[in-house]
Amino acid sequence: MNTDKRAAARAVVAYTVLILGALLTIAPLVLSAMTAIKTPKQFAGESALATPDPATVDNFRTVLDQGLGRAVAVTALMTVCITCGQLVISIMAAYAFARTRFPGRDVLFWVYLGTMMVPSAVTLVPMYLMFAKLGWLNTFWALVLPFLFGSPYAIFLLRQYFLAIPGEIIDAARVDGATTLDILISVVVPMSRPILATLTVITVVSQWNSFMWPLVAASGAKWQVLTVATANLQTQYNAQWTLIMAATTLAIAPLVLLFVVFQRQVLRSIAVTGLK
Repeated sequence: MNTDKRAAARAVVAYTVLILGALLTIAPLVLSAMTAIKTPKQFAGESALATPDPATVDNFRTVLDQGLGRAVAVTALMTVCITCGQLVISIMAAYAFARTRFPGRDVLFWVYLGTMMVPSAVTLVPMYLMFAKLGWLNTFWALVLPFLFGSPYAIFLLRQYFLAIPGEIIDAARVDGATTLDILISVVVPMSRPILATLTVITVVSQWNSFMWPLVAASGAKWQVLTVATANLQTQYNAQWTLIMAATTLAIAPLVLLFVVFQRQVLRSIAVTGLK
């Protein structure tokens, strides 16, 4: 009986901590959305926790008219291109490192993985000079090309997952006459949907929130991404928090929707791989 009481007490404490953590995480998002649909008069004259009465979408119209709509489109196009490129290249590279044999495979993998230790600030200036020499600054290619061909983290994550696939399944496919590409497309990829969903979410969030390289590589308004546009709006509309929160809400909303769509796959991949 005492054991049951202690287990119940531990469960209550655990759920209390989890609920408090969830509230602390969600509260800023809710406060941002509430502020975004208030008028400046409501925000100045009422408590920040007061509900909007009446709610308005004028703040969203204002920031979209200031060029945020184009920044959203540019960011979405950049994110889609980079995510697709990284998934395709990372899947092929990870399978090569996991299931094919060639001289220096393991050495090459660990050398490539070691590039994760290099801070991004170290490569910022060389990449800028490279694209300046090519004349590609302030173009869409400057935003996409440096991140299009896979990443060490993605390849490492997929390689570890591919290693866990039973070799008997791949051997059976080879006996049936399947080529390496057939095995990759028809066997490995369908079995790896949870980890691919997780990698998709990680890549999308990373690229959607990228700031430093787009700020340096595309300083003009034509190819300005959402994070840079939001920072500029914060400078332009200093202390006009309803407009700033409207821009912030527009930036966050697609990521929240993405997690809602892929949450089951993400949780399944965590359970399978032990990803933290």
